[in-house]
Amino acid sequence: MSNLPDEAFRDTIGTIDEGGKRKYIFPKKPSGKFYDYRKWVSYVLLAILVANPFIKINGNQFMMFNILERRFNIFGFPFWPQDFYLFVISMLVGIVFIILFTVVFGRIFCGWICPQTIFLEMVFRRIEYWIDGDRGAQLRLSRQEWNSEKIRKRVIKWTVFFLISFGIANVFLAYLVGSDALFLMIEQGPISQASNFIALLIFTGVFYFVFVWFREQVCIIACPYGRLQGVLLDNKSINVAYDFVRGEKEEGRAKFNKKEDRATTGKGDCIDCHQCVHVCPMGIDIRNGTQLECTNCTACIDECDSIMDSVGLPKGLIRYASEDEIVKKEPFRFTARMKGYTAVLFILLSVFVGMLFLRADVQAIILRLPGQLFQHKGDKISNVYTYKIVNKTMKDYNDIHFELIDQKGDIKNVGSEHFKIIKEGISQGTLFIEIDQAILESDKTKVKIGVYNGNELLETTTTNFLGPRSFN
Repeated sequence: MSNLPDEAFRDTIGTIDEGGKRKYIFPKKPSGKFYDYRKWVSYVLLAILVANPFIKINGNQFMMFNILERRFNIFGFPFWPQDFYLFVISMLVGIVFIILFTVVFGRIFCGWICPQTIFLEMVFRRIEYWIDGDRGAQLRLSRQEWNSEKIRKRVIKWTVFFLISFGIANVFLAYLVGSDALFLMIEQGPISQASNFIALLIFTGVFYFVFVWFREQVCIIACPYGRLQGVLLDNKSINVAYDFVRGEKEEGRAKFNKKEDRATTGKGDCIDCHQCVHVCPMGIDIRNGTQLECTNCTACIDECDSIMDSVGLPKGLIRYASEDEIVKKEPFRFTARMKGYTAVLFILLSVFVGMLFLRADVQAIILRLPGQLFQHKGDKISNVYTYKIVNKTMKDYNDIHFELIDQKGDIKNVGSEHFKIIKEGISQGTLFIEIDQAILESDKTKVKIGVYNGNELLETTTTNFLGPRSFN
């Protein structure tokens, strides 16, 4: 018998009707054990998300992603353009971790950790329940004519949503340009900081559009992770899943009748109450199996457990489980695929940590001036170089100078021999290196140069020193 009719739901999206128009979702207010857990996780993550750009470690913002200036701070470690390879590796670590997490636990990231879901479900949706009421009240209000009650509720809700969107935009801007720049804009006013203020208004508009109108369409249309999960999941991945073996049995699902014994009739434990559909914020029927739209928010688990409890049937008809657990009763196993992702993650993490500890706080680049040959100065040979020193720290260095480490000779900086580099600053200039011709063994000698702050060696770098060819 063909299974194609049963798969017809995959040809459509739960938020689009038969005419191709947007079908707005009015989910029932969830309640239950998992929802309580999600609330606490969400509150902690919201606190971390809001606090991150305003926490500083050794003067460095805890989290910052200044794309325009190519400056990034991750966990208080500053990453400059010269450290871009470290930033790339850190992003790869994050991607592999999400992939591993998805292979093992399905799309749990979307339902429990994703900022889009947390803001929508735990902030905006809860305010909507407070102003408009639960699912039934919201449906009636949407069909209601524009009278004083509807206008009042809409104006209150949209105003509150705009203020929250404005607050989120401020936090988002602090991640992008830095909290210091945000406070400077507040202090100096929007006119003197017009570019940042315009960006703030744009972000406010985007967040307002997303959380007032676009909502779950972000997860379905805009977010690539939903499509990625289809490639990553397999029969051994743990998901929010409907136990169709128990729910359907031989005779399929049927309405509850307290006078019959479902064990003898062959009817499944699903009583076809549709409460799992009504509570779903994505508007899908979890009983159809794993779907693109499902974010693993667990609202259907809580609702189904409540219904099962009320009719005297065992809980867990919808639960966290793999398909093999439901069909074959196999317990969870850490598969070779999962071990492979774990090994890749461990290798990347080890490389990243190693590079992080080897990374210097001061980076120096010294290069010979292009097109210039050596010069004779008596018994000495002189080469001219340009240098660039980057101070990646949040402290000033007041006594910077150069010294040759493995060669006898002199370094003469054009200008002051000792100079200063301010915090997060860059110093550039020209210098001469002079070495006695008698000690040069070839026409090209590699020299090591130390960058010192007083007596403290900050960084070493190497460059080539050219001299006359020896014909001995």
